[in-house]
Amino acid sequence: MSDTAPPLRRLNVTKLSDQIVVQLETMIVEGSFKPGDRLPPERQQAEQLGVSRPSLREAIQKLAARGLLQSRQGGGTFVTDQLDSGFADPWQEMIGKHPELHRDVLEFRRMLEGTVAELAATRATDADLERIGRIFGQIEASYSNVEVSSKFDVQLHQAIADAAHNALFTHLTSSLLSMLQAHVHDNVANLFAVGPVAEQLLGQHRAIWEGIRARDPKAARKAAESHIDFVDETLSSLREEEVRRQRALRRTGG
Repeated sequence: MSDTAPPLRRLNVTKLSDQIVVQLETMIVEGSFKPGDRLPPERQQAEQLGVSRPSLREAIQKLAARGLLQSRQGGGTFVTDQLDSGFADPWQEMIGKHPELHRDVLEFRRMLEGTVAELAATRATDADLERIGRIFGQIEASYSNVEVSSKFDVQLHQAIADAAHNALFTHLTSSLLSMLQAHVHDNVANLFAVGPVAEQLLGQHRAIWEGIRARDPKAARKAAESHIDFVDETLSSLREEEVRRQRALRRTGG
């Protein structure tokens, strides 16, 4: 038996502030904290986490240095849109300058929203279903009001993406809907302008919600894709009608 003890290796102990960073990062990535959300007051947050206020403060400073949080003098600490804006910012201007990209956007939305609806139908928790159902109820109560309905439309699609429980889908959907918020409003306004289609849109949202609530992924995907197809086809008809109207005006000198 050897009298010489084996050498001990130095333990790699993670700093408490780094552990707090990981927990806060996780909440931001999974969407528990969303862009614009204000973090709880420092004292309350330190108590919830069971850590000292200096350690929490150090963690917040690290996340602020990376652009994920922003502290406002006397106003608290807020989650930034750092994870979303990198995708949205350059496309926001492009879509505004090139209306023909709207068709590409709808094609992308069809793929994305069909997938997240399908996943939501299999992964949604009871809390997710309560949130989606509540927002659909708000759409149902306001579907004839363009301003209010378009706001709840965005919220519904984001709630469905969150219910898919995939961090990338959560942030990609948030980025896309933020980028297209005016575009979504224009879509809804234009659809209402062509006639009594409010009930059709309501029925499409109901079909998506019912597919998710019934935990029927195929029905949820089909309903989401059909909804985007309807928007695409109707807006295409509007654009074609506008082209004909402008051509007729040029011919008559109007």
